[in-house]
Amino acid sequence: MTTAYAQRRVAPAPPAPRRSPAGPVLAALWAGAAAVIALWWHDTGSVVGTAGWLTGAGRIAGLLCGYACAVLVGLMARVPLLERRIGADRVTRWHARAGRYTVCLLVAHIVLILLGYAAQDGSSFLDEALTVILDYPEMLKATAGTVILFAVGIVSARAVRRRVAHEFWYYLHLLTYAAVFLAFGHQLALGSDFTGNGPARAGWYALYLGVAALVVWFRILAPVRLNLRHRLRVDSVHREAPGVYSVVIGGRRLDEMGVLPGQFLRWRFLTDGMRWTSTPYSLSAPPRPGLLRITVKALGDHSAAVSLLRPGTRVWAEGPYGALTADRQTSHRSLLIAGGAGITPLRALFETLPGDVTLLYRARTNEDLALGGELDAIARWRGARVLYALNGPDGRRPDLSAHSLRAAVPDLEAHDVYLCGPHGFTRDLYEALRTAGVPDRRIHHESFEL
Repeated sequence: MTTAYAQRRVAPAPPAPRRSPAGPVLAALWAGAAAVIALWWHDTGSVVGTAGWLTGAGRIAGLLCGYACAVLVGLMARVPLLERRIGADRVTRWHARAGRYTVCLLVAHIVLILLGYAAQDGSSFLDEALTVILDYPEMLKATAGTVILFAVGIVSARAVRRRVAHEFWYYLHLLTYAAVFLAFGHQLALGSDFTGNGPARAGWYALYLGVAALVVWFRILAPVRLNLRHRLRVDSVHREAPGVYSVVIGGRRLDEMGVLPGQFLRWRFLTDGMRWTSTPYSLSAPPRPGLLRITVKALGDHSAAVSLLRPGTRVWAEGPYGALTADRQTSHRSLLIAGGAGITPLRALFETLPGDVTLLYRARTNEDLALGGELDAIARWRGARVLYALNGPDGRRPDLSAHSLRAAVPDLEAHDVYLCGPHGFTRDLYEALRTAGVPDRRIHHESFEL
């Protein structure tokens, strides 16, 4: 263990059980969608003819799209209730799914409304589109917002995102705020459900202003307060394994940050080539007085540059985020399964989780076992087990099937399982655990593959 980071350990205490608010939050979101449909129903009389049906369907799609835009931005606001209690990965998946729904609703709204207007006016689809864009109030801004949303949607598609730089995707993604702002005006100016309906207008303003307040507070003001208060700087950098480095970060009153083992923060190192990139890294050890530690594997330009950081480099952090913590524990027996860089949050949990703990660490070779010495020391100190799953001399991968897991961990189905690693690894292990009889509610994992 890094000398500057070592301290006398204290036996972990059992956590107070906490229930995830995911169910109530989802229920509230669907209730909001139902209220939007109810608004359309209340304001709509009889629907007559093809033009009426097309326009009515376009109005429903438009109202739901406007509501989905607010939900989309709200899920991006990094609200602690969502990020820490539900889990940043789960919220990320909700956001990705909401984004796909939003784009589909937007396409349906545009096509159906224009077809309805064209049928009503007896004009072509293209002529009607030009008339609406050029002559209707707020439509030029709405058109610009629509183009931005389509661009964000295209770049966010998995096949495209894998081929573009993270920085490009990230900063283009932030333009979602501008798109929603540009499109907001036409909703009230042209939406028949808001014309002359004061309560509906007030409710729509409250929805959007409330979401804007969440973004301003949690994405701007809270990070500014955190960094002014704690003044984070790089303390030291240490090599742990080939291509793997630990960064010890110092600051003021770090005990007041509320970081839990298993959580991550978004880190921005204010030095040349790194200051414009904010990257999530988990703590690789529990917080120490005045010190935090992350461990990074070189997988790209930014992570490779971590090894070149110098003591004194200023650090900008946002968080903490994530729900892969002791709060999820439901029993006093836990199995931690780490693959590759997924060892970082689980190493912190290995030291702090109460009860009977076993750690299974998957790596290719002994040289790839980052933090292996620390894991062995923790296992001796607390009487825990560490199992290493390495490739054989011929390069053959170890057996991590349901049968081998049951053989390695007796009474596996009664364990809480914390799982972290590359997407394919976690997917395969999740299926093996379910086959082995581990209930879904006891498998705790975070994955950021969209």
